[in-house]
Amino acid sequence: MLLTKGVTIFSKKYSYIAIAWFMVAIIGALLKIRLGRASMGDFIIFTNSFWHALHEISLYQIYTSEKVDIFLYGPLFSILIAPFSLMPLYAGAFLWCMLNAGLLFLAIRLLPIDFRSQQIILLVSLIEMMTSIENMQVNCLVAALLILSFICVERHRNFWASFFIASGFLLKLFGIVGIVFFLFSKNKLQFVLSFVFWLVVLFLLPMVISSPAYILHCYPEWYHTLVVKNSLNHDSFMQNISVMGMLNHIFNIKNINAEILVGASLFYALPLLRIKEFTNARFRLTYLSFLLIGIVIFSSSAESPTYIIAMSGAGMWFSYQNLQNRTILSLLIFSLLITSLSSTDFFPSYLKSEYIKPYSLKALPMTILWIVIAWQLLFKKFGLVKEVA
Repeated sequence: MLLTKGVTIFSKKYSYIAIAWFMVAIIGALLKIRLGRASMGDFIIFTNSFWHALHEISLYQIYTSEKVDIFLYGPLFSILIAPFSLMPLYAGAFLWCMLNAGLLFLAIRLLPIDFRSQQIILLVSLIEMMTSIENMQVNCLVAALLILSFICVERHRNFWASFFIASGFLLKLFGIVGIVFFLFSKNKLQFVLSFVFWLVVLFLLPMVISSPAYILHCYPEWYHTLVVKNSLNHDSFMQNISVMGMLNHIFNIKNINAEILVGASLFYALPLLRIKEFTNARFRLTYLSFLLIGIVIFSSSAESPTYIIAMSGAGMWFSYQNLQNRTILSLLIFSLLITSLSSTDFFPSYLKSEYIKPYSLKALPMTILWIVIAWQLLFKKFGLVKEVA
C-alpha cells in the first residue's frame, strides 16, 4: 500500500482543492468531447493502437482511413489503453481524462510534504492540467509515474518504484529519467533486481493480445518513428517548445540539440556528486523538481500539453520557497502568465500569435527556473533537515 495508516486522499480539509481539481478536469474533458470525434485525434490514436496490436498491423504507420496522426508510444501502451478502447468512444475518452487527472492528483497528494505545500503544487499545476486534459494526452500520467516512483523510493518500496519507472520508460521513453532515484534508494540491489523484473514483465505484457514476433518487431519500428518525428520537430511552432526551440526561433541557431543535451546532462550529473546531501529530504525533492522541468524543456517533442510535467515540478519547488520574497513571487507570476495562461483564451491573442508561439516563449520561465534550481543543487547547503515538511 502506498498510503500510510490514517491518510485519506479526500480528507475534509482537502475537499475544496480536490473539487476544484476534478471540476477543471471534467470541464476540460467535456469541452473536448462536445466538439465530437473529429476533435479527439489523440485519444483515437491511442485507442486505435489497441486494435492495431490485436490484429497485428503496424502501430507506427499513418492510416489515412482513420484520419489521425501517427502513434508515438511504446507497444505497452496498446494494452494500457485496452479498457478504454473497448468502451463507447465518449465514455472511454471521459474516463481516460479522469484517470490522468486522478493519478496526478493522487501522486501529489502522496508526496511527503505538508498540506499547504500540496495545495500550492495543485494550484500551480491546475491550468496546465486542464490543457493536457483538453488535448486528451498522456502527460499527466507520465508526471504521475515519475512522482510515484520518487515517493516509493522515499518509502523504501523499491519494487513498486521500479514498476513506475519501467512503465514510464516503456510507455514514453523519457520516463527512464526516474532511474536516477536508484541513488536515493537504501537497498540498491533490490532496486536493480526489481527494475529488471518489471522490464521483463512489461515487455512481455503486450504479448497477451499480440504475438511475440509482432511485439519484437514493434520496438525498432518505434525507434525509427521517433527519430523521424524528432527531425520534423525542429522548425515546428506547435512542438519543440524547448530551449532548442527558443534558440532556433529567436536566434536562428539550429542543429545544436546534441550539444544542449550534453550540457544539460552535465548539470544533472554534478549535483549527484554531493552524496552527503542525499540524506536531506529537501535536496531529493528539489532534484525531482529539476528532473520534471528538464525532461520538458530539453525535449524537441515538447508541446503545450506537455508542460503539465514541468509545471508540476515547478509547483514542488515553489511550494517550499518564501513566496513573500519578491524575486520568488515574480518568478511564480511570470511562470503562471507565460507558461500556463499563454495557452488559454485569457491571454491576449496578439501576444500569443506574434510572440509566444513563434518564439517558443512558453519554455522561457521554466528555463529560468531550471537554471535557478541547478544553482541551488550545486551550491546551496541544504543542512541536516531530514523531512521536507
